[in-house]
Amino acid sequence: MRRAVWSLFGLCAGAAFAGPAAELAVVGDWQVKVEAEGVEATLTVERPEIVRVEAEALPRLPLYAPKAAQYARGAKLNGVRAQECTVRHALDPESLKVMDAAGTVTFARGRDYEAEASWGCVGRLEGGAIGADTPVRIAYAYGTMRMDAVVLTSDRHIALRRGVAHVSLPELPPLAAGERRLASIWITPRLARLTASHFFPVLETAYPEPPKPVPSVAERCLPKTMATLKAGGRLRVLAWGDSVTDARYLPEPAKTRWQEQFVRRLRAAYPAASIELVTEAWGGRNTGSYFNEPPGSPHNYREKVLDARPDLVVSEFVNDAGLDAAGVAKHYGRIRDDLKTIGAEWIILTPHYVRPDWMGFSEERQCDEDPRPYVKALRGFAVENHLALADASLRWGRLWRQGIPYSTLLMNNINHPNPFGMSLFADALMVLFP
Repeated sequence: MRRAVWSLFGLCAGAAFAGPAAELAVVGDWQVKVEAEGVEATLTVERPEIVRVEAEALPRLPLYAPKAAQYARGAKLNGVRAQECTVRHALDPESLKVMDAAGTVTFARGRDYEAEASWGCVGRLEGGAIGADTPVRIAYAYGTMRMDAVVLTSDRHIALRRGVAHVSLPELPPLAAGERRLASIWITPRLARLTASHFFPVLETAYPEPPKPVPSVAERCLPKTMATLKAGGRLRVLAWGDSVTDARYLPEPAKTRWQEQFVRRLRAAYPAASIELVTEAWGGRNTGSYFNEPPGSPHNYREKVLDARPDLVVSEFVNDAGLDAAGVAKHYGRIRDDLKTIGAEWIILTPHYVRPDWMGFSEERQCDEDPRPYVKALRGFAVENHLALADASLRWGRLWRQGIPYSTLLMNNINHPNPFGMSLFADALMVLFP
């Protein structure tokens, strides 16, 4: 688990704003000038670490699949893996060498094998020298990420603290007593030189929570839930979603999934109530997938959601992000009507941020506004229908202000949040309650 990130945010219960921002400017390929609070320094940043793999043995290579997802077109090289996916641009394409098991024969790319080099995948070609059961060894090099911290020391000097390198989940370095983090410098794999887009000054120490409305969102939109909690009654909560709700990829999912974190906090806030958590999740699917499943299916909508007889449903569907306003009205209108029929109340979670190119971002700064039509439509739908909306998207959009590139929280480098990323959902849910 990313202890450095967890400990950092454990200390952020005070004011959210960090004060005057440090100013960072590139003054060389690997040099940055920093000015903060009347102090300045020029720091030299280490290049990304390059790891060389001399002989990764594979018992066989699958056929190259050019029409598959880019990270699934062949065998994934272990060095660039991020859970079930790989890290884009981590592999050095010029370093890739595919050989026979003895290392005496070098196969030819384009004749014997093909590679999706940007994603670190390799597959054999029909008619080439690599058979279906031919063992191979692969040599390659790849770059790692790092998050360095620019700090103001207790004696008011500006210094650089080196982060812990990782191919996809770089950790912020621990700080010494009395040090304050001014900025993060994000070193991406195989970075050729520093640019301003790699600088993340700390503008906020936490998400700036607005004052809670009176009455609260839960009191207005979830009256039965609130009555049950206040009376110390029994409440059945159904967490319904996709792989982010299933989240068995997490370390200790029974503790770190968003719904586990949320219900744990809700129990602490209402200790007299008996709160049961039920999870119904289907990785790689969306609300339409549930609607289309026949009776008897493991994920039939009526049997697994409505017949579960929840008191409160919390839905999370990043995989619904392809829906436009009309799609949201159709899908979520159906859910609204069905939950009303069974007497259940509903909280809609907005999704987290995913791979920047999927979001239409060129960088991970200045990204407060979620550009996805789905998110805008969810917000409008909730207002129009007087439904509770837990806006996790807003929190993900401000991570850059805390010195955190949001993709460093994605365990598969695409769309699977780590435990801290999951906590942002729980944060968004808890602010609905008084």
